[in-house]
Amino acid sequence: MKTRQLGHRGPYVSSIGLGCMGMSDFYTTGVDEREAIATLHRAVELGVTLFDTADMYGPYTNEELLGRALRGKREGLYLASKFGLVRSSDPHARGVNGRPEYVRQSVDGSLKRLDTDYLDLYYQHRIDPEVPVEETIGAMAELVKAGKVRDIGISEASAETIQRAHAVHPLAAVQSEYSLWSRDPEQNGVLATCQRLGIAFVAYSPLGRGFLTGELKSPEDFAADDYRRFSPRFQADNFNRNLMLVERVKALASDKGISASQLALGWVLAQGEHVIPIPGTKQRKYLESNVAAASVMLSADELAQLDGIFAGEGAVAGDRYQAQTMTLLNG
Repeated sequence: MKTRQLGHRGPYVSSIGLGCMGMSDFYTTGVDEREAIATLHRAVELGVTLFDTADMYGPYTNEELLGRALRGKREGLYLASKFGLVRSSDPHARGVNGRPEYVRQSVDGSLKRLDTDYLDLYYQHRIDPEVPVEETIGAMAELVKAGKVRDIGISEASAETIQRAHAVHPLAAVQSEYSLWSRDPEQNGVLATCQRLGIAFVAYSPLGRGFLTGELKSPEDFAADDYRRFSPRFQADNFNRNLMLVERVKALASDKGISASQLALGWVLAQGEHVIPIPGTKQRKYLESNVAAASVMLSADELAQLDGIFAGEGAVAGDRYQAQTMTLLNG
């Protein structure tokens, strides 16, 4: 497994991490815990060291799953979790909480569920508009001093907020959605800001929530409780328009003798040495395919062809999230 550094002063982690959310939540309630644990164990065998979770996945059950699966395997692994995105009885509603007292409360819960004495990386999951980011980051810095957290980061923050947070305490990583069809970090300056400040950029959903794998053919492919049924990009006409883009990715991948997933991940890796994708999966066969993408090399012409598929305003149909959740991005 190739490695990349988390910031100028941080540790080296696997160049492709593992997003663990889907093992417990959002894509279906029919969770196969045995296969999920086998996938986590296989990831360790393959040299994956960066594992990503959050307290709101489940909620709470994803951290518990990792705690059980990685017990006795902690050495050499880099566990990342998040706080601050709060769920309610409404499955589509999200709240945020960046108050210092909530930070301190949340980390203790995560440590217990993950069965560990410290977190390698702790993210503010979304920026709380009611709490200055300096106050939240200040509380997170206290966790570093207390030995509960080694590095801190933020997720889905604006370039300005990243700079303000980094001035309070160095950020090891910024996490945002980034893929061939989600290019916000390029357009809003976040990717460039991270590179300039020496912060790692961790790309979640680098396979477009499964769409860029080329294996989805219809919205009916989703389970009844799969949240993608309510995501604008996966609905009706938007799905069909986006499918035409993916067919072009599949054709390029076929010419290169790799899968569409591997081509999409190779593109993300090619965007800079500070970029680390964390594709999610709950099955070993997909994990092994994703990890193999660490060796994909793309020429300038191939990168240009991929960029051309998704270039232009309106090339991708539909927003990333429903309207209310979109307001929590680029905070």
